[in-house]
Amino acid sequence: MPEAVIVDAVRTPIGRAVKGSLRGMRADELAAVPLRELVTRNPDVDFAQTADVIMGAAYGSGEQGANIGRTASLLAGLDHHVPACTVNRFCASSLMAIRMAAHAIRAGEGEQYVAAGVEAVSRGVVTPLAPETLNPRLDGSEGSLYDVYIPMGMTAENVAERCGVSREAQDEWAVISQERAVAARDSGHFDAEIVPVTVPAHRERSGEDPTQEVEVPEAVVTRDDGPRPGTTMDVLGRLRPAFRPDGTVTAGNACPLNDGAAAVLVMSDARAEQLGLQPLARIVASTVAAIRPEIMGLGPIPAIRALLEQVRLTIEDIDIIEINEAFAAQIVPCRDQLGIETEQLNPFGGAIALGHPFGMTGARIMTTLLNGLRATGGRYGIESMCVAGGQGQAMLVEYL
Repeated sequence: MPEAVIVDAVRTPIGRAVKGSLRGMRADELAAVPLRELVTRNPDVDFAQTADVIMGAAYGSGEQGANIGRTASLLAGLDHHVPACTVNRFCASSLMAIRMAAHAIRAGEGEQYVAAGVEAVSRGVVTPLAPETLNPRLDGSEGSLYDVYIPMGMTAENVAERCGVSREAQDEWAVISQERAVAARDSGHFDAEIVPVTVPAHRERSGEDPTQEVEVPEAVVTRDDGPRPGTTMDVLGRLRPAFRPDGTVTAGNACPLNDGAAAVLVMSDARAEQLGLQPLARIVASTVAAIRPEIMGLGPIPAIRALLEQVRLTIEDIDIIEINEAFAAQIVPCRDQLGIETEQLNPFGGAIALGHPFGMTGARIMTTLLNGLRATGGRYGIESMCVAGGQGQAMLVEYL
């Protein structure tokens, strides 16, 4: 059976939504940036031979509509004979894209795929469901089966209450995430995984007077917006709860809303060898799992447990574990219940500091994980995340 290997992975900087550095970039143009960079960085690869471009995106409206996998591929200059699709598993969308590429390779259906992801929250792509579209059997009302549409912040509060995660424990992890991300950004660690984005000159509403428009000049974005130097327990302790008046989840210990895109080149080991390419990693295995929607943040626990059981490894065998930091309220119990050492987990910071552009995150974390394994000399790495609706997903890679 063919092995699926990752030949390259790249991401854009992550911008803060609405007021951040990528707000002036169309979603489809943003998604095209890492695709184009894969082509530039891999001159020995004939991208016209790509069997499929699989793009993860959590929302499919506006500029992310019309199958953004296809529109981004065309904008990136890929041959129009290369097909493309868009997939949605919310926060795990582009990890699902990588998984689909690996499955297709192992099934012998193709030898070269691009798995990518994008979310451009600044561009108005996140559209709330109209009340009349909600199924009363799933809306958390009296007699309903589940609360599938529960706000993510409320699931974090539920997890904190269920698992006894204090405000202090959440803020402590948020400080760790920020400190690690600031150090990684400022040391240049992220430079190896980031492709700069040129945001074109554009007009936008004035922040001082929304009735007026202002000219914004072209800008080249090279660094993530999110990491905040000087984040301390004292600073975070001043923030009010964001979702419940008596809650513990705040803007400081939760991920922000963001813009960004990432792409991963996945091949069969035979194709990589034929082209004389040294793969970055082998995709060893992947899993998906499901739990109640109301406590979706605990999804990585069954996903990682199933993954380790499948490959007959223990948590101690894994050098780096990257779990998406939707909320510190779920990261803390995931860490503790899985027996992960703090040093193993998100060693270069996570989404609380870097951000979480939903559809981008799976490919972004894979890019960061591979960069981390390279920098530390590690062998095994796991990527995992919780998923809206009550799911978890995980993937194990071996650095080569």
